[in-house]
Amino acid sequence: MAYPFRSIEQKWQARWDADRTFRTPAFPAPGQRKFYVLDMFPYPSGRGLHVGHPEGYTATDILARWRRMCGDAVLHPMGWDSFGLPAEQYAIKTGEHPSLETRRNIDTFRRQLKMLGFSYDWDRELATTDETYVRWTQWIFLKLFERGLAYETEMPVNWAPEMCAVLANEEVEEWRAKGFTVVRRPMRQWVLRITAYAERLLEGLDKLDWPASVKEMQRNWIGKSTGAQVTFRATTGDAIVVYTTRCDTLFGCTYMVLSPEHALLAKWLDAGAVANAEAVRAYCAEAARKSDLERTDLAKEKSGVLLEGVRAVNPVNGKEVPVYVADYVLSGYGTGAIMAVPAHDGRDWDFAKKFALPVVQVVSPDGSVPAGEMAACIEDVATGKMVNSGFLDGLSVADAQKKMIAWLEEKGLGTAKTQYKLRDWLFSRQRFWGEPFPLVHCEKCGVVAVPESDLPVRLPVMKDYRPTADGAPPLARAEDWVATACPKCGGPAKRETNTMPQWAGSCWYYLRYIDPANAAAFVDPEKEKAWMPVDLYVGGAEHAVLHLLYARFWHKVLFDLGLVSTDEPFQKLVNQGMILGTSYKDAQGVLVANDCVEFRDGKPVRASDGAPLIEFPAKMSKSLKNVVNPDDVIRTYGADSMRLYEMFMGPLEAVKPWNTRNIEGVSRFLNRVWRLAVDDEGNTREVTDGPLDADQARALHTMIRDVTRSLETMGYNTAISAMMIFANAAAKWEKMPRAAIEPFVLVLSPFAPHLCEEIWEKLGHAKSLAYEPWPRFDESKLAQDTMELPVQVNGKLRGKVVVAKDSSPEQVFEAVFASEALAGHFAGKTPKKRIYVPGRLVNIVV
Repeated sequence: MAYPFRSIEQKWQARWDADRTFRTPAFPAPGQRKFYVLDMFPYPSGRGLHVGHPEGYTATDILARWRRMCGDAVLHPMGWDSFGLPAEQYAIKTGEHPSLETRRNIDTFRRQLKMLGFSYDWDRELATTDETYVRWTQWIFLKLFERGLAYETEMPVNWAPEMCAVLANEEVEEWRAKGFTVVRRPMRQWVLRITAYAERLLEGLDKLDWPASVKEMQRNWIGKSTGAQVTFRATTGDAIVVYTTRCDTLFGCTYMVLSPEHALLAKWLDAGAVANAEAVRAYCAEAARKSDLERTDLAKEKSGVLLEGVRAVNPVNGKEVPVYVADYVLSGYGTGAIMAVPAHDGRDWDFAKKFALPVVQVVSPDGSVPAGEMAACIEDVATGKMVNSGFLDGLSVADAQKKMIAWLEEKGLGTAKTQYKLRDWLFSRQRFWGEPFPLVHCEKCGVVAVPESDLPVRLPVMKDYRPTADGAPPLARAEDWVATACPKCGGPAKRETNTMPQWAGSCWYYLRYIDPANAAAFVDPEKEKAWMPVDLYVGGAEHAVLHLLYARFWHKVLFDLGLVSTDEPFQKLVNQGMILGTSYKDAQGVLVANDCVEFRDGKPVRASDGAPLIEFPAKMSKSLKNVVNPDDVIRTYGADSMRLYEMFMGPLEAVKPWNTRNIEGVSRFLNRVWRLAVDDEGNTREVTDGPLDADQARALHTMIRDVTRSLETMGYNTAISAMMIFANAAAKWEKMPRAAIEPFVLVLSPFAPHLCEEIWEKLGHAKSLAYEPWPRFDESKLAQDTMELPVQVNGKLRGKVVVAKDSSPEQVFEAVFASEALAGHFAGKTPKKRIYVPGRLVNIVV
């Protein structure tokens, strides 16, 4: 009888729900080890899950089930990152409130996750859009505001006119690829002072058990550098401040560049100081249509415009240098102005060659003074001697940097400075579907916090979710909601109409899981102390910087406030690899949508004409129609098969191609396990209660050892291989000992929980196996009484024999000559020499 997965899976999912099997206690028991295992919670889109999503969820669920069986207190929750731009775009298109679509999507995701048998504590479920959750998100923001870590400013943002929305830098390319225009424009924004924590965010990485690549990405994003801030004087009388890590090369500065957004540029244009103002304005308008990635692309040709009528004075030699505006300089990094040393910087070199600007070498690897113009830029100048550099000539690079900083500080022209590439966090959006800021604007009192007793500030009822044509947020339309009284003076005031970004809710959700129903605090301090930090956090590498950096920042602020007990939230991080879909192309390389493919004799062909197709892995996408819905997989093969297949495809961190046809292998394995306990009529097979023989014990304890060790390293595919080996061996036994089948079912249960719960029940157990003790392997049972010896004849390997470990040399030779497999090599021949290397090999010379 085949494993009847449909009825069994539904049965156990319903029972787990009814019994609240995986409900986590408020605190671990005294002396009990805690294990907080967390998935990066999903954004519930209208498309539902595809088969790539459950990979990480399956991995964490296996660990959660295993650690419960090891006696640990396990916290394994799930919730929803439910604010987001897609829901708002749907609302704009349909006129329906985004909460309704969001709730439908959450219901779909929850159904699919329960269908896979994940052992979440659903009593702790939360959504970032829940009113109770919004209240505490706003409360945490007020703590940031009170500490001066939130401020209002006007700054250039990525504005998408068709969507009437501001995009984060990281979102620009995605939405441009969908055909939307994105331009840079100044807007009033709320910003979080994450730069105040730059050094601590950097230092904290050293103690985290995270992938080296993720830590390096965060280090690069924070971008710490040491150098000097230098003041150039413009011929207009203004000071142009630059930051440089190589102040020793100041004598090589032959021009300056301002970013298109630099404040001095606007000042000079308005004052008529720039003779070619029209050309400069046109260039700046073109730059506003480019993303930061486009502007800083090293491969693109450099562009810029000379500011006619404005020059700058090099502070070290008094020489005037031209000033350009160029888009490869960003306003958000450094000061938005650079001193250009084309002899020793590739970008500056390209720019100088295009505009025929001087190139002056100031660092020489061997100290020699170059003659004439350089043939190429010398960028590797971390060492060497200074040349063409006045009072620095002959000094090493390191000594020159120290002397130049001292000289600049003495002359009042500069100072030593540590700089970070990290910018303050743009924290407001001109959208409806987000947390309202708990702030009001009063003409008398300025910006005033809403009292905690008035939280949450709820979104108003509206019908039009679009921002206004001039970019004002949608909430600005809700005039009755906007108009309010100042909490401080009681006079007329206006509510803040920007909303928080989706990142806000995802910054602290791991804390709310610990105490989700608490109405008096965002988390009970004692519960927080009992469960934090998160022991294992699993999610995609795409969150390597932003979410993880933002969450670390919020957590450190809460730590400074004495509200959490740890200064880092996530102790261990694992990134699961992407699961690719299967796509097809014809002989000419033209892509063929999956719904136009059929299989004939096991090979893919185009359904319309039978033309052979080439199969290849590709990222799952709607356009290729290669997205695989887990509902379809589970309907055909069952949830346990899907769980097992996703873990058997390869190492968790690896990128792997999905192929539904390959699920057949793990499906057959589960059916083999089913038949170990159930006969063809569906009745429980008879099990014996006697002891295991040596071979059975060795097979069982080898399997327990290998699976346990694989789980300790999250080596799921090797664990499954070990269980397959055991099942193949057990299938050959005439009788099934209870002492073997029950430990095997327990070991398999984290991977295939529905099947194993059913077998466990059939073996006579009334309670769920979820908290049964994890089987332990006995090292003494792994020892073999026999050994396998390779046999050589005249020095060539001809076969093997199995003998008792304590065999004498004569007994070994007897076994060799008695072997039917080796008999042909000795027929009609007389052995001249017999050689036995104990425990290693036999060699017969004939």
